Amino acid sequence: MRIDAHQHYWDIDRFTYPWMPPGESVLRRNYLPKDLEPMLEASRFDGSVVVQANTILEETWWLLELAARTPSIRGVVGWVDLTAADVGQVLDECGRHGKFCGVRHIVHDEPDVRWLLREDVLEGLRELARRGIPYDLLLRPPHLALLPELADRVPGLRMVIDHIAKPLIAEKGMEPWARDMEIASQIPGMHCKVSGMVTEARHDGWTADDLRPYVQHVLGLFPVDRLMFGSDWPVCKLAASWKEVLAAFTQACGPVPQPLREKLLGETAVQFYGLK
Repeated sequence: MRIDAHQHYWDIDRFTYPWMPPGESVLRRNYLPKDLEPMLEASRFDGSVVVQANTILEETWWLLELAARTPSIRGVVGWVDLTAADVGQVLDECGRHGKFCGVRHIVHDEPDVRWLLREDVLEGLRELARRGIPYDLLLRPPHLALLPELADRVPGLRMVIDHIAKPLIAEKGMEPWARDMEIASQIPGMHCKVSGMVTEARHDGWTADDLRPYVQHVLGLFPVDRLMFGSDWPVCKLAASWKEVLAAFTQACGPVPQPLREKLLGETAVQFYGLK
């Protein structure tokens, strides 16, 4: 099964998205399944995992309702307030929806760089671990150094690093990202999404060669059954189309045997998120 492991839908008529820069007109419209499905079908993808774009519970319920009536949505990674006293009850309510498959918070927008290690956050993450619910880590390079301690303090938490932790591709910066990613890759069960890179490159002039050092580094650290492709559509449209993202991913990976390529393009996501 081929799965785009990371994309978004949003309805700007219903929700506001505070992170969206005022000038980014390409994103200031609704993006719904009918906009993505033709591209998935043309490239023989069976569906996608839709990931939260807003830190409000109302969006999570909307995405789950959308998934219930949309076969191409194979899973939903939603947002919940990990610091709330009733987080366990909210997770159980989410879990009653068959396509709920994970939780994400926009960690890199938190003023406290050590937000992940706050005790109230750790308590929420322990509720995820108790239920076997995966957690998407939306980070930037300074957060990677926190992951060994996070893994120690929340044993059993299933984690995936989104967007290879957003290295400084436009500046061609490798360190300390490369070293900290190597350490993170040694955490048992840690996964990584090879996604979101084109928007970290120069929007008006990137090539697959700009992405290749970062992709090759990650490929050398993680086995393919812990790596997955994600388009980050429609955010990727700031720099590239969905098809261009897939082509750049393929070129940056280089020659990969077909069975391993299928893991990257979907099988890992199916296993990690428990998709059907």
